[in-house]
Amino acid sequence: MLDWLYTAISWVMARWHSLWNLVFGDPAPETALGGLSWVLAIVFLVVTIRLILFPLFVKQVKSQRAMQELQPEIAKLRKQYGSDRQGMAVAMQQLQKERGVNPLAGCLPILPQIPVFLSLFHVLRRLAPEKQGLYSWTDQLTDEAARAQLFGAPISASFNMSGAKEQAILGIAGVNYTNIRIVAFALIIVMCFTTYFTQKQIMSRSGPVEGQAAMVQKLMLYGVPISLFVSGFIFPIGVLIYWMTNNLWTMGQQFFILRKMPPPGSDAAKAKAAADKPAVDPRTLAPKPGAKPVRPKQGRPSGTTVAPASTVDGDGSTTDGSSTDGSTADGSAADGSAGNGSTAGGSTGNGSTGSTGSRNAGSGSGRSSRPGAGQGPANRGKRKRR
Repeated sequence: MLDWLYTAISWVMARWHSLWNLVFGDPAPETALGGLSWVLAIVFLVVTIRLILFPLFVKQVKSQRAMQELQPEIAKLRKQYGSDRQGMAVAMQQLQKERGVNPLAGCLPILPQIPVFLSLFHVLRRLAPEKQGLYSWTDQLTDEAARAQLFGAPISASFNMSGAKEQAILGIAGVNYTNIRIVAFALIIVMCFTTYFTQKQIMSRSGPVEGQAAMVQKLMLYGVPISLFVSGFIFPIGVLIYWMTNNLWTMGQQFFILRKMPPPGSDAAKAKAAADKPAVDPRTLAPKPGAKPVRPKQGRPSGTTVAPASTVDGDGSTTDGSSTDGSTADGSAADGSAGNGSTAGGSTGNGSTGSTGSRNAGSGSGRSSRPGAGQGPANRGKRKRR
C-alpha cells in the first residue's frame, strides 16, 4: 500500500548517496568515507524534506501568532457564554473565520514528517548484507547500504537485534555488539536531549499558556524524550541519525524564527520593537554652524498697561508719563488746581485754585472726574531744580 512512499524515500537517498560517493571518489562501503557517504545521504534526506516543508512551518508560526492575538477576545467569549459549550464553539468558529485563523495549521509541518519517518524506518529495518534489492535499489546498492558503517557500527544495525539480521550484520568483518551499542546509545542520548530542547523552544515560541494547554505542553516536554529513549533501542542507527538531524534542523529553524518573530509581549518582542524605532540623530537638532540662534518671543501678559518713557520739557522739566490717571505734566491735579503760584481762569495767588479752569485730563478715557482722582505720589510732578 505504501510502496510508492518507500520507493520515493529510497530514490532520494540513492541520489544523495551517488552525489557524495562521487565527491569522495567511490570508496568501498566498509571504509570510513563509504559509511560517511550514506550518513550524509540520510542527513540530506532530512534537509530535502524540511526545505519542502518550510512554507508550512512559516504558516504554522503565523497561525500561532494569530491565535495568541485572539486570546483576549476568546476570554471575553468565555465570560459571555459561561457553561454554554455549544454557543462558545459556534462563536469561536465565527471569530476564527472572520480573522482567517486556522487552528489546524499548527500541525501542518508535523503531519507530513510522520510518513517519512515511518518509511525510512521500514527501509532501514529491512536492510541486511547480501539481500535482494529494495524499492528501486539494485542488489549491489542494497548490500552497500547494509554494510555502511559509522564508527564501526552499520547504519542498518540497532542496539537490540535478533534472528537472521543479527547474524548477517555480526558477520561483517570488524563489526561487534560493543561498537554497535556504544554508537547507538550515544545517538539515543543526543536524540532525547535535542528533542527536549526543541520542545522548550516550541513552548517559548507559542508563549505562556494556562490550564489544560499547559499540562499538554509539560507532558510533551518530558513524555516525548522518555518515549524516544525507550523506543530508541529498537531503532536502526540510520533512523537515529535521521531523528537527531531532524531535531538539529528544528532547533536552528526555531532559533531563527524566535529572533525574527518573537512571541507578542515577550522581552524579545519589546526589545525588537525598541530596536525598530528610528534613532534620532542629535546633530539634526543642533543649529547649523554659524547660524544665529532664534529665541522665541515671549507673549505680553494680558491686562497690563505699558508706561511710556519719560520725556524732558523744553524748559528742562521732566515729565513722568507713567501715570495713567490723568495727572498733568507739572503734577497738578486733573480738576484744574494750580501749583507754584500758577493761575487758572484769571485768578492769581500763591496756591490758589481756579474753579472755572477745571478740566478733566482723563476725559479721553471716558471716566468722570471725582475728588482726589488722578493724584499721584507727593513727589511726582515736581520740577527738578538744577
